[in-house]
Amino acid sequence: MNVRRLIPLFDDSVSSWALEARLLRWLTLVWLFVGLVMLFSASYAVADVRHHDGLYYFKRQILWVLVGLIVFNIVVHLPLRRILGISHWFVILLLGLIFLTLIPGLGRKAFDASRWIALGPIPIQPSELIKPFLVLQSARVFGQWEKLSWRVRFFWLGIFGLIILGILAQPNLSTTALCGMTIWLIALAAGLPYKYLGGTAVGGVLLAGLSISIKEYQRKRVLSFLNPWADATGDGYQLVQSLLAVGSGEKWGAGFGLSQQKQFYLPIQDTDFIFAVFAEEFGFVGGVVLLLLLALYATLGLIVALKAKHPVYRLVAIGVTVLMVGQSLLHIGVATGALPTTGLPLPMFSYGGNSMIASLLGAGLLIRVARQSSEAEVVPLREETEKRRKRRLFQKNKV
Repeated sequence: MNVRRLIPLFDDSVSSWALEARLLRWLTLVWLFVGLVMLFSASYAVADVRHHDGLYYFKRQILWVLVGLIVFNIVVHLPLRRILGISHWFVILLLGLIFLTLIPGLGRKAFDASRWIALGPIPIQPSELIKPFLVLQSARVFGQWEKLSWRVRFFWLGIFGLIILGILAQPNLSTTALCGMTIWLIALAAGLPYKYLGGTAVGGVLLAGLSISIKEYQRKRVLSFLNPWADATGDGYQLVQSLLAVGSGEKWGAGFGLSQQKQFYLPIQDTDFIFAVFAEEFGFVGGVVLLLLLALYATLGLIVALKAKHPVYRLVAIGVTVLMVGQSLLHIGVATGALPTTGLPLPMFSYGGNSMIASLLGAGLLIRVARQSSEAEVVPLREETEKRRKRRLFQKNKV
């Protein structure tokens, strides 16, 4: 592989890509740039106090972005068939790591949840990294559903179930819900019978209800979401501060870097509530522009899915679109009080290397589908031309 292709801005092959692939590439880079600018603003004050370096989190995020961009460019140049061929190994490996986080002494805790494994100085969050591979394997299984034996079907349904249960046990209800909905929507797009889909949906709702009834802190979050002002200094504190930030932005925002809520009023403002800081600094207009960016990304993703000839590739495009845009909307819904408070990062914005790599990997997969679909339309023409050339050569030799 050409080394220059590992650096997006110096990739000289882009001009030959399909229009959708080029648009998605530039949209991804714009999304990433805006996210880095926003992280710089949201994290500076807290980094300056905690680490005596306002750029502490930003510099680390830049390193993760560089790693993520290398992964991104490898994926956009790698045949999707080869990526799908190894996706199951990553799913099984990351499933094992998810259960390792539950072992005391191995899993690292934060906010009463054990979601990380320390690999030296590098924290690994398998529930984040598994998302794009979950899309790949779900597309692979449901896209070939009719060709698979029931033994293979039950095996992978069991694996998907273990992933859901493992993430839920950390506990991480928001990521569990996101992964479950992504798998379910891929199955729906694949055309699985409604009786299976209906039963799975009911089971998922019951499982979420059981988790909320058992876990007291989850139950408190749901109750505080209904009326956060009833306990504004307790369980409703995060949401109240987030709503104050969003409301303070008004129409045009306070201006870049001028958020007041990020000054140690709004908790975890550089990850789970980074949209609240964005809304305070760029206002209603900025929020609408971000939503339009997500709408454009979703539209391009659906166009790519509709153009894909291979059913598995089509499901990959649908799954990545649901994952990227769906997670963003869930994050925005939490920050604006439309959904119960959960810990879900905003793709390309929130601080964290695992989320950044997973997001760029997902974006790379969508672009790869766009490229491969357009290339597939050209291949038959080339094959036909080659057949005609051989036919003429044969007739000439015969004469």
